Amino acid sequence: MRTKQENRIVDLDTVKGPKVTTATYLDKLNAEQRNAVVHGIDPATKTHIGAPLLVIAGAGSGKTSTLAHRVAHLIVNGVDPGRILLMSFSRRAAAEMTRRAERISVQAMGGKTGAMADALSWAGTFHGIGARLLREYAEQIGLDPAFTIHDREDSADLMNLARHELGFSKTERRFPTKSTCLSIYSRCVNTELPLDEVLPTSFPWCSSWEAELHQLFGAYVDAKQRQNVLDYDDLLLYWAQMVSEPALAEDIGTRFDHVLVDEYQDTNRLQASILLALKPDGRGLTVVGDDAQSIYAFRGATVRNILDFPEAFSPAAEIITLERNYRSTSAILAAANGVIGLAKERFTKNLWSDRTTETLPQLVHVRDDADQARFIVERVLENREAGITLKQQAVLFRTSHHSGTLEVELTRRNIPFVKFGGLKFLDSAHIKDVIAVMRWVENPRDRVAGFRVMQLLPGVGPTSAAKVMDHIIGAADLIGALCDAPAPPRAGSAWTNFIETVQHLRSHAAIWPNELELIRRWYEPHLERMHEDASVRLADLIQLEQIASGYPSRERFLTELTLDPPEATSDQAGAPLLDEDYLNLSTIHSAKGQEFRSVFILNVVDGCMPSDLGTGQSQEIEEERRLLYVAMTRAKDDLHLMIPQRFFVHGQAAYGDRHVYATRTRFIRGGGHQQRQIDRLDAPR
Repeated sequence: MRTKQENRIVDLDTVKGPKVTTATYLDKLNAEQRNAVVHGIDPATKTHIGAPLLVIAGAGSGKTSTLAHRVAHLIVNGVDPGRILLMSFSRRAAAEMTRRAERISVQAMGGKTGAMADALSWAGTFHGIGARLLREYAEQIGLDPAFTIHDREDSADLMNLARHELGFSKTERRFPTKSTCLSIYSRCVNTELPLDEVLPTSFPWCSSWEAELHQLFGAYVDAKQRQNVLDYDDLLLYWAQMVSEPALAEDIGTRFDHVLVDEYQDTNRLQASILLALKPDGRGLTVVGDDAQSIYAFRGATVRNILDFPEAFSPAAEIITLERNYRSTSAILAAANGVIGLAKERFTKNLWSDRTTETLPQLVHVRDDADQARFIVERVLENREAGITLKQQAVLFRTSHHSGTLEVELTRRNIPFVKFGGLKFLDSAHIKDVIAVMRWVENPRDRVAGFRVMQLLPGVGPTSAAKVMDHIIGAADLIGALCDAPAPPRAGSAWTNFIETVQHLRSHAAIWPNELELIRRWYEPHLERMHEDASVRLADLIQLEQIASGYPSRERFLTELTLDPPEATSDQAGAPLLDEDYLNLSTIHSAKGQEFRSVFILNVVDGCMPSDLGTGQSQEIEEERRLLYVAMTRAKDDLHLMIPQRFFVHGQAAYGDRHVYATRTRFIRGGGHQQRQIDRLDAPR
């Protein structure tokens, strides 16, 4: 079956509910977008009188604009913005959506909207909204509202503590690492599947440790509860458990007349269950997404949520499809439609564009990855001479290491580039140290944060830190107990300085955000002692202070920074750029949502796309197909799919270094009139 719920696609001329007069602010929308904006909204009662609405928004179809206009249309028609819940998958995306909706509303209402900047107060990520609701309802669900939130690294550290205490770090056979254990735990939570189902399908090499992992996860949960910390997954898990209580679900659900969700294809089962509990009949619920762009199964996302939306809200659910593409040429779209059209199950959607061109997508056959790199560099430079800047061009790949040979060639030819998908700002050790101080002052029972902070002091190791934490953990006044704790014997004057700083912070003598400056000044001598590049890292800490000035409190800062960490300029691979123009190198996952005039896709061959690790099950192959579709639809004018004939593989099994030969990906059948093949097998070596 290649189509999904075709009979439920909404006819633009037979929309249920009253017709809404098209306002000036809707004039720039096409008919499909306008229908998605006004559908089911009664301007007389200001309510969503229609069915739960699914908007299938194809790549480049103006999804963000459509959703922002729908929010604005609600506000213009008198809906209280404070009763609108808008959720996206990054705080930046939610902020951009909010800005657009506010701007449209202001223009439509003649600038008489009042304090619109604060009106859409319930816009954010699933995890951010979950954290906010959990603090509000904490006492009703038996949770201390002063809980702190662990990011992935802190959660892994706590998992490792539990792992060590259970003796699993000294087993005869290699026990899974802390990060693997956390990944298994997270997959169980987000997919709502038991451990005995997750291990065989996603972590088969860990299946023999099932009993021990059960024990470890129990100890990990106990440790979190004792220390009053939640991990990233708990924000959804606790929210889902909270709305499983009918009274709480009704109380929270009735706070919002309208719930709108962006990128619905990227939700997991836990998020879908939350939505179903909030709006069991679907009234006021609008979800927007594209099943063809569901590519995050490795994070626990499932395409089933969007495919099964009509059944989940049957028989009332209705579907509107956005098919007009404003990004790519018709030739590129025809090729992309050909790839996704072979999917086993999908919503019927064929992207089209009025941008015609004689330039066809090109299948480029080359001898090996060295020839692939040379071809791309030549074309990139040709494009640059033709007026297409390097920034308007991108090279996309399935896995980060696929670009290694190309990076060497770019460096040799002195072509600046940026490779996306590097470390996040908060992953840097010095940032983690300062955040740990704040988190521990906020919640002295946070053992992971306390361990990290005390081991910054000279002469304090894990054993000394553990003795101090054991001394204070049962005390009513934890900071007072810290002051009375025996000083680690080798800490010297650093311990006294540390105690004074903690007391000062805990007393709130330093008003936020000045307390972050106080932490930085205490930390500077330790930074210089531990890192040779202390001056560079110090600049990051000053940047952190600037970021903090935009938050009203320490608690808000810690919560939002953990949920959605900003990227630092130093995330870019290599030294800071000396050229204002640079070529974009990116994994396909990191490029989702982006667009470029010219796109090159590396290694469009079986074994790489689909990955040889992603061909075990039908659903894995289908996600690999969607991944290629996403890559192709990033291109606006020019698309090259690179097909190397052979690869050099290092030391596989008993075969040693050897060449392996590859064939064009199974997702592209034949040449066809919508693509052109280039034979570069005779390229000079």
